[in-house]
Amino acid sequence: MDLLPDMWREDYWLPPGVTWRDMEQLEGSDRPQPLDLLVALPLALGFVTLRYVFERFLVPPMGRCLGVKNRLQMSASPSPKLESFYRQRSRQPTQSEIVALMSLCGKTQRQIETWFRLRRNQDRPCQTKKFGEAAWRFFFYLTAFTAGLACLIDRPWFWDRRECWRQYPVQPMERAHYWYYMLELGFYGSLLLRISVDVKRKDFKEQVIHHLATIFLLSFSYCANYIRVGTLVMLLHDSSDILLESAKMFNYGTGWRKMCDTLFVVFAVVFLVTRLVIFPSKIIHTTLVLSMELFQPFPGYYFFNILLMVLQALHIFWAGLILRMVYKFLKGKLEKDERSEESEIEEEEVDKGEENANQEGDNCWGRSKDTLNSKLSMLATTCVLNNLTNHMASAADRIRKAQ
Repeated sequence: MDLLPDMWREDYWLPPGVTWRDMEQLEGSDRPQPLDLLVALPLALGFVTLRYVFERFLVPPMGRCLGVKNRLQMSASPSPKLESFYRQRSRQPTQSEIVALMSLCGKTQRQIETWFRLRRNQDRPCQTKKFGEAAWRFFFYLTAFTAGLACLIDRPWFWDRRECWRQYPVQPMERAHYWYYMLELGFYGSLLLRISVDVKRKDFKEQVIHHLATIFLLSFSYCANYIRVGTLVMLLHDSSDILLESAKMFNYGTGWRKMCDTLFVVFAVVFLVTRLVIFPSKIIHTTLVLSMELFQPFPGYYFFNILLMVLQALHIFWAGLILRMVYKFLKGKLEKDERSEESEIEEEEVDKGEENANQEGDNCWGRSKDTLNSKLSMLATTCVLNNLTNHMASAADRIRKAQ
């Protein structure tokens, strides 16, 4: 029962010498309250509903304008035993498992491998689904960045980072910043609610960690009145996310390759500059160093900076993926988003091409064999005729000599 009061101890959340009574100098509407975070729950559900409406009515016409089309896919033939293995055991069987399935189903190794490739393709998300997700995130990030920039550009801490700590924590909270926080919290909450049904990518675990770290970071910074720094962190992150989602949208369309490549290059530059340069040198430096000019370290200080470090570690991870994409782009081999688990090359088409190639090879070999047999027949016939002619000529000579 004492855990809840202990959690709100002043020495955990506030700098040494500052108490909750000092925070009461602010009016109720200007002071962040922990219960305010409950507003993010209905907002998260509201975002889920809004996203459904957005993807249902706005995404289809947008997709048609950009030429988004789903690729035709071949379906795997019905096989209850293989389907049971696919769902319960593994989507990619090992060689020993394939051998066991061969005896179980009476199929060849190639037939089983082809079946699993076609079956995996059936579970891959279609282009319209991926486009809808990218369009929704683009819409939110653009709106959030525009609103955040509008409510921050004339604030003193936007230009002078020491203003983030002046008179901390007795800093009044503006209503615009309150809603900025709540909307961002609601949005990331909606991403967690939808993460199990969204397109699953290679960095699925990193995405979950990122969403949780972001929610904890926003919640803690709100309760501890780190709102000035928090707004800067949100604005910085949204700036590059806009470019990423817009590049994806054009990538899923048809005939927008140059636009997609241009947006990707701009995104890569903005991401690397904002996440690997500005974020550590400005934001983290502000929270680690500049804040110590006014107060001594305390548990909340360490916790807040640890969360920022987690975000920075994720930035480095994603920067590695982006640099790989840049390398492929420069080499002329940029074919897909490195974060995507699904392959843009339809495997069933590869299989079909291989089978056609084998058939053509068999036909070529058949034609070559027929040609060879024909030549051998002609050669044999010629030899027989030559021998017969020689025998006839020899017989004629002997008859003339006998006469």
